[in-house]
Amino acid sequence: MRRAPELWHRLDVTLRDLLLGVLLLAGSLLPVLHSYGTRIGDLPNRPFDALAVVAVALECLPLAVRRRWPVVCLALVSLGFAADQLRGYHSLAGTALPIALLSVGSHLERRRRATALLFSAAYVPLAIALSRFGSGETWDGFLTFYLALAFAWGIGAWLRSTRAMEAERRRRVAEDTRVAERTRIARELHDVVTHHVTAMVVQVEAARYLTAAPERLDQTLAAVTDTGRRAITDLRHLLDLLNPDHGGAARTSPVGGLDTLVEQTRRSGQPVEFTEEGTPAESSGSADLVAYRVVQEALTNALKYAHGSRTSVRVRHGEGEITVKVSTEGSGRRAGFPAGSGRGLAGLRERVDVLGGEFSADSETGGGFTVRARIPAASTS
Repeated sequence: MRRAPELWHRLDVTLRDLLLGVLLLAGSLLPVLHSYGTRIGDLPNRPFDALAVVAVALECLPLAVRRRWPVVCLALVSLGFAADQLRGYHSLAGTALPIALLSVGSHLERRRRATALLFSAAYVPLAIALSRFGSGETWDGFLTFYLALAFAWGIGAWLRSTRAMEAERRRRVAEDTRVAERTRIARELHDVVTHHVTAMVVQVEAARYLTAAPERLDQTLAAVTDTGRRAITDLRHLLDLLNPDHGGAARTSPVGGLDTLVEQTRRSGQPVEFTEEGTPAESSGSADLVAYRVVQEALTNALKYAHGSRTSVRVRHGEGEITVKVSTEGSGRRAGFPAGSGRGLAGLRERVDVLGGEFSADSETGGGFTVRARIPAASTS
């Protein structure tokens, strides 16, 4: 039974609308329903004849193209309706006229005003002809019927407007989603690539001064190689995260990986004091990843702008939140990097704000800078 609606929607709209027209045609030809249809004017009922069948078919069958060619549909239905009323058949097929009007209002994309004026003008000769054929309908009655037809058109126009607004809303949602996704990708690339590349640049700079110490030079070059491999691994994980269907399990960097992050920074020549308090929650939502990114960005900036200066990293796991503080003294030498764009800190601020936390990055009196973050963690109870 569930497949019946699916099969119906798979049918071409012309075929579906044709079935509607055929059903209305069949109902109009039933003897019991003769003279029980739409009536405008007061012409006497006339028995069905061959012309009645033609008029009814002209009213019903054009409904097949009411969505693809709504003006053509309305023109044919109107001709059939005029014949129906002028001959006095008053068939059930007259119902097709408001359907055709609704379809024009809903599906006509161009020259809607001109079409409305044209068919409004065509209504006048019909009213005059009915009056001359002996209809006792007053002009108030003709006006009331016209307003009823205009109402059907108005419903179709409202449906069209609603459909257009919904399409625009979906377009905006899709655009906002694309922008958010591009922003997320940019943040992830910045966090992953900048840290590793910065470490490699610092390590290579240091290697230039170690040619007289082969053992230390070998250690430094090994660190560069290890950093490069980590960069490749993190990029692969990032690609898996952005495209899970590509293969491989998507991974995020947990707070538990801070030891490795700090050790890598130390091997790049940055003295780092690391303190971690409390027990990390088994599941803290996105808080652990954001905390990791805060430390990563702060250490990257320390390598770039205060290389060799003492840096302190403190991470505390409290009840329902993670607090991070990274302080760097400013007495070290700058590693020769250009001025930063601020994209990294701005991205961190947005990440923390999304979770309802607090973030700050301030310069300290006498040199140095401190990054602080309070990140609410999801409850696991």
